[in-house]
Amino acid sequence: MGRLTEVAALGSGARAALWAGSPPTLLLLSPTSPGCAATMASSDEDGTNGGASEAGEDREAPGKRRRLGLLATAWLTFYNIAMTAGWLVLAIAMVRFYMEKGTHRGLYKSVQKTLKFFQTFALLEVRIVPTSVLVTGVQVSSRIFMVWLITHSIKPIQNEESVVLFLVAWTVTEITRYSFYTFSLLDHLPYFIKWARYNFFIILYPVGVAGELLTIYAALPYVKKTGMFSIRLPNKYNVSFDYYYFLLITMASYIPLFPQLYFHMLRQRRKVLHGEVIVEKDD
Repeated sequence: MGRLTEVAALGSGARAALWAGSPPTLLLLSPTSPGCAATMASSDEDGTNGGASEAGEDREAPGKRRRLGLLATAWLTFYNIAMTAGWLVLAIAMVRFYMEKGTHRGLYKSVQKTLKFFQTFALLEVRIVPTSVLVTGVQVSSRIFMVWLITHSIKPIQNEESVVLFLVAWTVTEITRYSFYTFSLLDHLPYFIKWARYNFFIILYPVGVAGELLTIYAALPYVKKTGMFSIRLPNKYNVSFDYYYFLLITMASYIPLFPQLYFHMLRQRRKVLHGEVIVEKDD
């Protein structure tokens, strides 16, 4: 997990993707980048004594890598544009609802289909650069958990103000994050997008976490009363599970996990905006 990020060794597009830090995305070194060029040179050297067939394969390898690089970049560009558009649609729907109704009650129900689709779609994100498993795991798992196992499953809490709190924080964060990735892939990253990516989180991350914790807390009485998702003894599997206590443990887990995620982003902010070299230790 730990590594010294050598940003200077990468091309501008790769640097921008690497700077993204915690959010999951695919970083691909193009065939013209120093790292990939060195790999090709090594392959060519290995094939010099292998006869005509191996030499032919070596000549084809750069072309294959280039085609794969173009396909991967095209997929990532499409993916990030789609996700940016999806979260923009969600933001517009939220603003329109509030302007028409003048209340947050019913807001979640009106946007839940869009939210579920694009938040679940985030599971398709792939990462091949070794970054913090903790950072990626916390972000993806907590979002899916909140969407499907809390707000979707426990309808009485859908009108809680805390739900609006994390919805707003998530939406602004994701619009900023995916637009950052899109412009980085296109090698035309406006400074404002980069600035927003590494400054908005300072407020949005604590607001989002507060909304998530307050929503889980609001769900506790209902979960305890109904016993939902719980397994009681005796049963043929001789296994018990109490969802109420699971939620308590989940809330407690925010205490050690959130600071690690937050300080990771602060380190990335210093590196990107102020040019500091950051050494990431093993978690």
